[in-house]
Amino acid sequence: MTFRLPDALQTSDDAAATHLLKRYFGQPYLSPGCADGAYFDTWATDIDPFRFTADDLIAIKFLSVEAPKTAVRALLRDRTDEFSRLLVELGPDRDLACEQKPLDHGWLGWHLMRELRTIPGVGTTTASKLLARKRPRLRPIWDSVVAAVTDTVQEQWEPLREALCADDLALHHRLLRLRDRLGLPEAVSALRILDVIAWREGKDRGL
Repeated sequence: MTFRLPDALQTSDDAAATHLLKRYFGQPYLSPGCADGAYFDTWATDIDPFRFTADDLIAIKFLSVEAPKTAVRALLRDRTDEFSRLLVELGPDRDLACEQKPLDHGWLGWHLMRELRTIPGVGTTTASKLLARKRPRLRPIWDSVVAAVTDTVQEQWEPLREALCADDLALHHRLLRLRDRLGLPEAVSALRILDVIAWREGKDRGL
């Protein structure tokens, strides 16, 4: 499995990537005309990183995902302690680029994703957005547009980790430089910068 960079990142010129990010996040950040999804990253970020909350369910709405009632009950009442334990076992947020071992399907992150998908009505896209709220530096968002642009329909997490780790974390550092150049908050992770570039590029292609 491989990870394909969006066209905007296939050369050393940052102009195209910067343009896509400005259109999404606004310039300055969250200025009128920004995408609704720009609010996802900083919506109520001072919440418990080891427990899903109502604010997480609100935040994913900015990414055009509506948590089903089954997820509201499971995450906020019926299975809240179970998911809290899994988040504790996964550990604190950290950069995917710094994960040195391959993310095989026995890894705790995959286990948490599988458990989220056992909730009726929660598929891979919703599960990834929920987990990205709790671990934005570690869990990339998956949806059909980003998957088509990056050629990750079948597999995303491990090919992306490999791409970020390559050449002394060159891609990871470039994404952070793009974020800082635009004055975006630190809550916007390197993964999210890549996600936005890929998604905006895909939408422009009509995907």
